[in-house]
Amino acid sequence: MLVLAVVSVGLVTWITFFTVPQHTYHVIVVVDISICAVFALEFLWRWRRADWSWTFPFVYWYEVLGMIPVTSPFFRGFRLLRIIVILVRLARVADRAFGDRVTAAVVNRSVGVIVDAVRRPVTMAVLEEVADVLRRGRYTHNIAAALEENRDELDGMILELIKKDPAVGRVRYLPFHEEIIRGIADTSFRIVFQVLADPRTDELVGDVLRENINQMRDAVREGGHVPEAVDHKLQQRISPDRAPR
Repeated sequence: MLVLAVVSVGLVTWITFFTVPQHTYHVIVVVDISICAVFALEFLWRWRRADWSWTFPFVYWYEVLGMIPVTSPFFRGFRLLRIIVILVRLARVADRAFGDRVTAAVVNRSVGVIVDAVRRPVTMAVLEEVADVLRRGRYTHNIAAALEENRDELDGMILELIKKDPAVGRVRYLPFHEEIIRGIADTSFRIVFQVLADPRTDELVGDVLRENINQMRDAVREGGHVPEAVDHKLQQRISPDRAPR
């Protein structure tokens, strides 16, 4: 198995980084698929010895990945996958040389290091994509559309709040107070829609988004930990219970 693992690494490396004749390429494909089949049979045999434990494929996940016949023409455009399989099959070589438990421990430990190394660049790339989408958003238009869609409910809510307001509610003692309250509600709606339609509001929203995006970008770049926000209302509810009696 050690010899087969070394041969499989050599074959994949050969066709990945060097140009080979078409006839030789077909021979390599047949040989590599045959080796992958042997690896699969050996993996199933070891899995059977482990009483078909459901954790077995997860512990030796790199062996499952290494059984992909990447020399096949179907994977010709997946150069990165070939490189990954080369690394995985190198792990299989180490597996056969030093023992599967040692290799599994080293590989699983290395995965955490690799994830930590690529996590920040990937997060930055995703954040840039999200930031680009946010910059193109029409937020004031969306808010205005949502308000218009729920205008009847909001109109009733505003009328109710105006009537209950201690100061504004005094207009009910004036003649035509219903018309006055109706006019106040309509004016409130009109002002809100005018504010949302004003280009300065779009500029304000853009400034807020830009500052938040810059803050998130700096936090990801520096790797700082943002403390969880404190729920002061929850603290106020808990504090009386803990107060000494």
